Amino acid sequence: MKRLFDLTFFLLAVLIFSLPVLLISLTLWFVERHPVFFRQERIGKDKQPFQILKFQTMVNGIPTPVGALLRKTGLDEIPQFFNVLKGDMSIVGPRALTRQDIDRLGWNDEYHSARWSVLPGITGLAQLYGGQHRKTSWFWDRHYLKNHPLLLDAGIVAVSFMMNLFGKTRVRQYVFGRKDLK
Repeated sequence: MKRLFDLTFFLLAVLIFSLPVLLISLTLWFVERHPVFFRQERIGKDKQPFQILKFQTMVNGIPTPVGALLRKTGLDEIPQFFNVLKGDMSIVGPRALTRQDIDRLGWNDEYHSARWSVLPGITGLAQLYGGQHRKTSWFWDRHYLKNHPLLLDAGIVAVSFMMNLFGKTRVRQYVFGRKDLK
């Protein structure tokens, strides 16, 4: 059922984001004059590595003007829908991390192993909240792992789409009722 959910939202994303993807790609290529896409190894289900696809938003470690806007709205992650089609990711799930992130967070132990029992997601509870701290991220990931009905997935997708339209900070502050969230 989860795979059907993912494929359905993949098709919706293609319909909704086709024109924005074209405009973003042309802007990155012709205006900012750098490669459109960025690939990076991430760790997925069962700790299997895969190549994540995103819009390139940084040059030499610094966000470009267009990249800053894409990151602020989450639109830099649209290419990950192809990771969903390929089966490396789900629409909703824990964030796909690099090996360095896992080491830095100290999540290589048995206590955190449940995190790799599902496909990573383009969006998820921890991403909505903003990853304020590793304990907060783990709290939301663990909550999702214990309670991930498709209705919750649909709600997470709806809030994520609102972030694409209005920006992550504004939506986080509204949804969680806290002005200190970025």
